[in-house]
Amino acid sequence: MTSPAAILDSVTRARLIARAQRLEYFTVGWNALEALVAVGCGIVAGSIALVGFGLDSVIETFSGMTLLWRLRRDRDLKRREQAEKTALRLVGVCFILLTVYVAASATTRVVSHRHPEESRVGIALAAVSLLVMPLLASAKRRVAAAIGSGALHADSRQTEICAWLSAILLGGLLLNAVRGWWWADPLAALVMAPIIGKEGLEALRGRSCACAAPKLKL
Repeated sequence: MTSPAAILDSVTRARLIARAQRLEYFTVGWNALEALVAVGCGIVAGSIALVGFGLDSVIETFSGMTLLWRLRRDRDLKRREQAEKTALRLVGVCFILLTVYVAASATTRVVSHRHPEESRVGIALAAVSLLVMPLLASAKRRVAAAIGSGALHADSRQTEICAWLSAILLGGLLLNAVRGWWWADPLAALVMAPIIGKEGLEALRGRSCACAAPKLKL
């Protein structure tokens, strides 16, 4: 016979999984919109940093969908563990590809002295993302710790990186718009590359940490 404590734990976990799913649905929706705006504006303005930011959003959208797939398999421990390993490696590959793209394109832009146009929409997008991403990352991290999910913790790290990339992107776009420093845009992209690459390598190695569970209000 199942004990009351076990039933309570099962109910609590179910609520946490539901919360994690809501966070991932928001992640997918937000990043899909962010990718469309960033890539579109980046192409129009000739901003490799903005395009790179949009492609990062595509990867986060994919990651969010992968996490939704993993969370739906939470009841089966074996399938849960396999889903987390698969998610980490797939996201790692995507990050490595993005690192190569951003670094190569930014280097080409510096060598060719191609000047990006001002993008006010891109500036606004980076500013809003800088406000939203830290809050989303924090919420994911708390739930990841509570359910002991390495995959969700890794996803929260991606969201944290998105916040850093937003700050870097915003700085580059503002310097280009206000001071006319065209090189600030590709420089911002080059700063992004090692950050993205490091996380990609960590994901490929299957390294993630879900720390001790905090007390959450359900």
